[in-house]
Amino acid sequence: MNDLSVSIATGVSAEDLLREDLMAADAQIGTYGPILRHLLASNEHSIFSDEIIARVRGMVSNLAEQVLDELAQAQGHTADRQLDTADIAQVAAALMANPGLIGHCHALAIEWHLTERLQGRLALDPVLSPLLQALIASSDTATATHAMALLASQARFAQTQRRMQLPQTELPGDLLHHTLVVLRGFASGDPEIRAHTDIAEAAIRSRFDEGRSRLGLIARLVTAMGGGATAALSITHAGTAMFLTALAMASGQERDLAVLSTCEGQYARLALSLRAAGLKPQAVEEQFLALYPDITLPENFDQLGADRAAALIARTNPYPGL
Repeated sequence: MNDLSVSIATGVSAEDLLREDLMAADAQIGTYGPILRHLLASNEHSIFSDEIIARVRGMVSNLAEQVLDELAQAQGHTADRQLDTADIAQVAAALMANPGLIGHCHALAIEWHLTERLQGRLALDPVLSPLLQALIASSDTATATHAMALLASQARFAQTQRRMQLPQTELPGDLLHHTLVVLRGFASGDPEIRAHTDIAEAAIRSRFDEGRSRLGLIARLVTAMGGGATAALSITHAGTAMFLTALAMASGQERDLAVLSTCEGQYARLALSLRAAGLKPQAVEEQFLALYPDITLPENFDQLGADRAAALIARTNPYPGL
């Protein structure tokens, strides 16, 4: 779909058009998981770019290296010990079996791709957005402190994405738990290694605080903004990271799904998400102008209320973690 506009002379309402396009978008998302898992397991590339696939594979391998390194240190080895590539591949393969983990890595890769695209096209800073700069200058000490922490976290996110890495401390809690389950599975066949698993797991958990992760800090700041959180629904003002979190929270979706709504072919979901988030039709058009200037909304889009958009979004569930 290259154009959302349909002449009202056809008798097709904006809601009907967007409902049909949303169903097609859901079907498209439903194919992502199997395809992505297939591409990660082979060298074949299809509708997913080489960059995205490489970044997802890199993040998963990096997670495997981190848990194996922690296990090695629990066994008394030095931190700079060379890990066995076969062990890394084995753990990475087990991690890839989790649809939620692969889906999350996929969403992070897409987020970074969008961040770089907007930096190149709109000169939007990938780390310090106008909104974050304003929050750092806030007279409220807690807000300013959290904003400064987010600035540092967003800078680390940029660095790790360029290196195709994903720190364990940046995982959602359920996905960190999965990595530890995989670690236990890896060690289960060797009593000597298994004896050190508890030590490694305790060390990993001791450093984990989801509230202090990048996504946790963004969610905290957006929530603290209250009614002013509408400002975060402008991607040119809030920056990609805060915009995506605000969009997810305001439209009642998982953040990873909100990220996917910014992809080509997901224009209906993006339009409905923005409308469900409470943006006026003109504001929705402004976000499309920033993201996809060649896409136009249906001529009668302004007749679609936020409640109807939210209802259409709520009826779909295309992305159960890929």
